[in-house]
Amino acid sequence: MAATRVITAAAAATQTTSCFLAKRAFVLPAKKSCGGFGVLCFSRRALVLKSKRPFSCSAIYNPQVKVNQEGQPETLDYRVFFLDGSGKKVSPWHDIPLTLGDGVFNFIVEIPKESKAKMEIATDEDFTPIKQDTKKGKLRYYPYNINWNYGLLPQTWEDPSQANSEVEGAFGDNDPVDVVEIGETQRKIGEVLKIKPLAALAMIDEGELDWKIVAISLDDPKAHLVNDVDDVEKHFPGTLTAIRDWFRDYKIPDGKPANRFGLGDKPANKEYALKIIHETNESWAKLVKRSVDAGDLSLF
Repeated sequence: MAATRVITAAAAATQTTSCFLAKRAFVLPAKKSCGGFGVLCFSRRALVLKSKRPFSCSAIYNPQVKVNQEGQPETLDYRVFFLDGSGKKVSPWHDIPLTLGDGVFNFIVEIPKESKAKMEIATDEDFTPIKQDTKKGKLRYYPYNINWNYGLLPQTWEDPSQANSEVEGAFGDNDPVDVVEIGETQRKIGEVLKIKPLAALAMIDEGELDWKIVAISLDDPKAHLVNDVDDVEKHFPGTLTAIRDWFRDYKIPDGKPANRFGLGDKPANKEYALKIIHETNESWAKLVKRSVDAGDLSLF
């Protein structure tokens, strides 16, 4: 029988909220705030308009989420599910809020630093648990350890039907936006961290655009020192180059060509990273509203 283990992970907010773009404005009394990009959102019972870009939100009323590991690690059956306060499964992609406001975002750890099992959100499975990626029925591993905590921004989506004119006309890779967290602590699979974005790398993987947002957890000792791309080079010298080179080269040992990078092969600054986050959040909103074809993706 598969082993089951429950681990408590601190949620990134006292109230977890799921937000999506509304087609038109609603003005009703509301108490709950979604935050992010200057907008307020509604709880399950209310809606409120704060800006020209109204959002609607569905709140999960719990101060923490738990991760429930089903199966044994490094097996095909292994899954890490997320549970709300009542023990019900929720989606880390759709139900954990992207932003807490004031430039702070939620980051979900898929791969702890100094490990090489290729873990990822199962975007095509109900409740989108974390699992180990496979190829031809076999578990996938990186050829060497990744040196940073790696995971995703919830409530983002890189639309495969949209070409980015700034990055060689490349189309999105049909996944949430990836985050490379450069803090000193090795995190756990399923941890939800508060981060601030610092830079963005436009990786092109087999013709698909696969953004890498470079960020740092707010509880890292150096977090107060870094607020933009230049600060990363100053306080984490060589890290941006190391991240680019790692993601450029990791497929070469498997006989595949190196990945490429747009935007002049250089990391973009924080302002640009925030633009990417905003755009992919809007794409996710269209996805969950079914304004675009979801294909095999799970929307709950």
